[in-house]
Amino acid sequence: MRILHTESSSNWGGQEIRILKEAEGLRDRGHEISFAVAPLAILGQKARQKGFAVYEVPMKKSQALLALVQLRRILKDKEIDIVNTHSHSDAWLGGLAARIFGAKLIRTRHLSTKIRSGLNSRLLYKSLADFVVTTSSCVIDMIANQSKMSRSQIKCIPTGLDLSSFKVDENETARFKKMVVKEGEILVGTVCFVRSWKGIVDLLKAAKIVKASNPKVKWVIIGGGYYKEYLKYLEELDVKDVVTFTGHLESPYSAMAALDVFLLLSTAHEGISQAAIQAAYLGKPQITTDVGGLPELCLHGETGFIVPKFSPEKVAQAVLDLAHNPELREEMGHKGHQLVKENFLLSKTLDQMESVYQYLCGPIR
Repeated sequence: MRILHTESSSNWGGQEIRILKEAEGLRDRGHEISFAVAPLAILGQKARQKGFAVYEVPMKKSQALLALVQLRRILKDKEIDIVNTHSHSDAWLGGLAARIFGAKLIRTRHLSTKIRSGLNSRLLYKSLADFVVTTSSCVIDMIANQSKMSRSQIKCIPTGLDLSSFKVDENETARFKKMVVKEGEILVGTVCFVRSWKGIVDLLKAAKIVKASNPKVKWVIIGGGYYKEYLKYLEELDVKDVVTFTGHLESPYSAMAALDVFLLLSTAHEGISQAAIQAAYLGKPQITTDVGGLPELCLHGETGFIVPKFSPEKVAQAVLDLAHNPELREEMGHKGHQLVKENFLLSKTLDQMESVYQYLCGPIR
């Protein structure tokens, strides 16, 4: 099949990583994949490096007509069978172009945030989609109810872990751990693109609470993004001695492997976090909020603890419970590892995406 992914986001995060990994996997299975992305988008740069055909298309409303002309040309020249749209602007533009040209349409919904009700959702999810793929099951009812789309045309396909590229250097893990904790200390942390809805302030407030009763618990925030905006809280909350910000790490897996407990305190927008999947595969017990698809991986009392968002006190208590109970950490970590092996590997993601493509277009050409 000939598939075109459209993406109007210029950033690089879990959504874009999912798109590229899926494209690589399906290319290996014989499909021809192309990309239409916003100018200078990081996804486009990385897709080119992987040998994909990449087209830069203006995604702004003011350039919509030009974008439609370019997209229609791509669809015609590449004889595209399916257009898979991913963000708001490209869903409109890619959807309209596909409808004009006659290609099948998939709308992949990566986030768990509410969609606008009324005509907007009916147009975007029903008129401009033959099928909707979500990355967490929690949004299926919302999409079906607001768009009036049949649930048979909506499927949750979680982002799977690619074991071929998930490599941990044990020496680097030991070096990282030695850098941030001393012997006998517990390391708690998160791995994310740091931004407003990742719950960083709640994490830092929890660190302050825990410090008062157990100063041997250390905290680390692994990842780039807007982390510098949160450095001021280290002084304000008096946690500079127990919290470390690493900034961006090109390969964060070895650092993640150094954690004793993984946190993700998102307050909005989360699907099923790839970082949470990776941490679970590494056998890390989890503490997460109930936002989006996080509870599909953090099973309360089994693979970790779910806490309310904006609740640093609850986070602190969960951290202390795990810090004081190494047997519980091991048990939860083992269950999380098994959960990922059974449900969240890339091979399963590819099988399910391929089945959707074939459902829409028939067998591979």
